[in-house]
Amino acid sequence: MRAFRARALTVAGSDSGGGAGIQADLKTFAALGVHGMCAITAITAQNTVGVYAVQDVDTDVIRSQIRAVAEDIGVDAVKTGMLHTSQIIDVVAEELSKLSKPIVVDPVMIAKSGAELLRQDAVKSLIEKMLPIATVLTPNALEASKLTNIAVKTLEDAKRAAKVIANMGPKAVVVKGGHISTEKSVDILYYDEEVRLLESPKINTRNTHGTGCVFASAIAAELAKGSGIFDAVSVAKQFVINAIRNGINIGRGHGPVNPSASVYEAAIRFETLECLREAVKLLESNPSIVKLIPESQSNIAMAIPYAERRDEVVAIPGRIVKQPWGARASGCPEFGASRHVANAVLAAMEYNPSVRAAMNIRLGDDVLNAAKLLNLSISRYDRRLEPEEVKRTEGMSVRWGISQAVRLHGGVPNLIYHEGDWGKEPMVTVFGKDALEVATLVVRLAERVK
Repeated sequence: MRAFRARALTVAGSDSGGGAGIQADLKTFAALGVHGMCAITAITAQNTVGVYAVQDVDTDVIRSQIRAVAEDIGVDAVKTGMLHTSQIIDVVAEELSKLSKPIVVDPVMIAKSGAELLRQDAVKSLIEKMLPIATVLTPNALEASKLTNIAVKTLEDAKRAAKVIANMGPKAVVVKGGHISTEKSVDILYYDEEVRLLESPKINTRNTHGTGCVFASAIAAELAKGSGIFDAVSVAKQFVINAIRNGINIGRGHGPVNPSASVYEAAIRFETLECLREAVKLLESNPSIVKLIPESQSNIAMAIPYAERRDEVVAIPGRIVKQPWGARASGCPEFGASRHVANAVLAAMEYNPSVRAAMNIRLGDDVLNAAKLLNLSISRYDRRLEPEEVKRTEGMSVRWGISQAVRLHGGVPNLIYHEGDWGKEPMVTVFGKDALEVATLVVRLAERVK
């Protein structure tokens, strides 16, 4: 018997740019492991700059879409987005009230570009028809102001507005803090007559198109899986932060957030981890590798694509050490397990993002001669020239050195070396597109070093 799959329905408009509306909703449902369905209320012609046309879907067709999926597939939770007219609101409210399932209402009124997505004469219908059946309402500050006639500019304003809206029918209200001037991004959750603050650092980006859609859809997805309201909102908050942090920089205006980021990141982390494991197997199966391990030991590291931090680089905790029978990894690969080699990878990626792996080995004329025989590209830097302010900053020495060598070479070479400094062992760093390529290069070097 197959495991039950939660089902979520989005009733919203279509975004031809793929960043918001049903497109963002369905991506969110999929990323959170929920089967997504849709009832399209309007077709929009839009991109990152603006909305250029809106064609409302016939209300009979909207009704039929909702009934078709509900009667056959079933619905565990609903998210509503763009409901352009009072006629559309009437039909949607009538059909959804029959389902007796959690409903997350995103009261979409204005697009990022400023285009009107809810007609002025439909606001009254939204308040009278959708709010009473809403499980969770997710207005931003501007929408909360429109619904309550309270100018929502501060957290206290948001709290007052949330309480007022809750009295209109929703079980819970989340007033999103993106438009409120605070040091952090603070959402106000009002539920069971209790106010909770959901804080997160503000992310400086223009790629925020679809934020509200993704947030509301994530709440609906979690409710469909059986989560309580507070847990669903908390998960959605973290989910949308990750989607914003990984926003896609496309178009001339507000690029879209990326609800698929969490799925992609999990997959690419697994692939990176597996690649490093294969590289370690290759190194450990070649006894000649011990000839290249320096006194301070070796490490091999590989970053996920577009990595910016050491915790996005997988390496060997305790490094790769010499044993009588060959080189051995001290532990299983982990993210964040390296400092120096990880910094070298991150520095190289700033110049060539496809170079995602590196390994440090000892320096010697025999190693450099072997590299030349293999026609590998080589560059160097002088640690004695390292500025004092760089030496005093944790983790900057390696980045400074790699940058110097890359600029000298005009790109990222196969090998970068330095001849050491006071208390610093001379070292070679071997670079490649992935850990297996780096391990292969190191094996070939070891085979030619006498």
